[in-house]
Amino acid sequence: MKNGTALCALVFLLTGCGSKKDAEEKETATHEAVARVQVATVERDSINRVVDAEAILYPIRQTSVTSKISAPVRSFLVNRGDHVKLGQLMAVLENRDLTAAVADAKGAYDQASAAFLLTTRGTMPEDLTKAQTDVKTAQQTVDAARKLYENRQSLFKEGALAQKLVDDAHVALVQAQSQLETSQQHLDSLKNVSRAEQAKGAQAQVDSARARYQSAQAQLSYSEIRSPITGIVSDRPINVGEMASSGNAIISLVDISQVVARANIPIKDSAALRPGKNATMTSPDGGELAGKVTVVSPAVDLNTTTVEVWVQAPNPLERMKPGTTVKVSILAETIPDAVVAPIAALLTADEGGDKVMVVGSDSLAHEKKVEVGVREQDKAQILKGVESGERVVIVGGLGLEDKARVTVDKPGAAEKNTHE
Repeated sequence: MKNGTALCALVFLLTGCGSKKDAEEKETATHEAVARVQVATVERDSINRVVDAEAILYPIRQTSVTSKISAPVRSFLVNRGDHVKLGQLMAVLENRDLTAAVADAKGAYDQASAAFLLTTRGTMPEDLTKAQTDVKTAQQTVDAARKLYENRQSLFKEGALAQKLVDDAHVALVQAQSQLETSQQHLDSLKNVSRAEQAKGAQAQVDSARARYQSAQAQLSYSEIRSPITGIVSDRPINVGEMASSGNAIISLVDISQVVARANIPIKDSAALRPGKNATMTSPDGGELAGKVTVVSPAVDLNTTTVEVWVQAPNPLERMKPGTTVKVSILAETIPDAVVAPIAALLTADEGGDKVMVVGSDSLAHEKKVEVGVREQDKAQILKGVESGERVVIVGGLGLEDKARVTVDKPGAAEKNTHE
């Protein structure tokens, strides 16, 4: 009996000692498994929806200057890379024949102008006065011839004059009457054609001569090639002495005082874009320009299912060149009072999607799946999964198990411990 009691006591003692040792080992293991993390608090803040895309740069304006006439190039006044201003003379074509045509047309114009003055101030009054004088003279001649005829007829009846003389007087009277009728018709014609009508005809001749003169001047001006824009000479495909053909480019110009970035943006991202939205362009060498959206195409490219968007920006010192590939960042909208977490808190869930590790008051890390909205450079909008005020792991969350015990370090503490 005593031996049995002693054996039981020994077993109990050994069992109790083993349990205590296991508990100590478990506690030690748990203490060693505590992860050191850094956390940040989820807050309510505004966040920007920014649309990023690759784009190609174009000049704000470009043009190819063509000749309206065919003539050899006499001289060039600009070279490639030269800056030119609006209206600046850039080249001169051979124009001696055109200069002579202008002189000829000017002479014809001056002659028509002189004829107009002569018609309106001299010719018409003189013609009218002469016609009136002719009628008066013809009337006097008729009166004299009638009187002579009547006298001879009386003398013939008295037997004092031969019949032949009477007939001669009658013929003279008929001729005088015919001349009077002709003079009267001429006078009536001058009176019926008004002075205004004659002046109108003379003015038409002046206008026609002026038009030919202006046409010759225009042809001569086409021999002077002037810049239609302010910009830079980008190309000069022909040389002095070569023929400049009508319709073919002589000089190409670009204006890069401002540049336009043309980007193809997916439909879902383009929905919030409007002309006037703020944007930036960033070149591969780190250069940056601030601009605005100027065009959002109303049509979708069926091949790429994208929408073409133009961003225009001033280009100081002409640093960015057309043809360069740049990154455009367009501020589509600002969302106020959003639930915002640091972008560093987002992890990829095992089954896909996003998750965060939330540290509760129990010092355990709790895995929570989240639905993410807008992402900015260093923060993201959380649509579902966590609330404002919760603490999320931003350092040490990778590989952290759900419900793992953690200890929260202050920023920089983990680095300090590592160095120690």
